[in-house]
Amino acid sequence: MGRTKKVGSTGRFGTRYGATIRKRIKKIESVSKIKHQCPSCNLNKVNRVSIGIWECSFCGFRFTGGSWSPETPGGKIALRTAKRLASEPET
Repeated sequence: MGRTKKVGSTGRFGTRYGATIRKRIKKIESVSKIKHQCPSCNLNKVNRVSIGIWECSFCGFRFTGGSWSPETPGGKIALRTAKRLASEPET
């Protein structure tokens, strides 16, 4: 099983399941395994604890996010909208 230079972590599947599905799995696994930036201390120390739960190994800040990444596209839109609504003066 040593031939995983191209296929990375999906080499364990061999030729099963099709190339497209293996590429999707490779992308998901690579995003979920890397260190992400902590929203509290801004260091790249955030690891995935379980599905949707993320924790900073430096400051211990634990928060929820997406299943495979701590910040989802929908979450970014919601954050922008909340900031915009908070800064607008009420009439």
